[in-house]
Amino acid sequence: MRTEYDFTGGVRGKHYRALQAGYTINIHMADGTTLVKEVMPKEGAVVLEPDIQAYFQDSESVNRALRCLIPLLPKKRKSKAKKT
Repeated sequence: MRTEYDFTGGVRGKHYRALQAGYTINIHMADGTTLVKEVMPKEGAVVLEPDIQAYFQDSESVNRALRCLIPLLPKKRKSKAKKT
């Protein structure tokens, strides 16, 4: 960062929740028209909080860690249909 940047009044993650709900990008073209793009997170996308991201370099490292935790989770039980 350059020394002239002053973030003393900044708030980390200020727009985080809003971005998770999706956002709009307005692109102003040279011919005077405006292109509007709606951006939504992909279905099934998982977003890590910044403090967690510091421990993982990429998706593979996250998947590796989660695979180690799976055996520690309780087994899912199959529920029987209720008789009516």
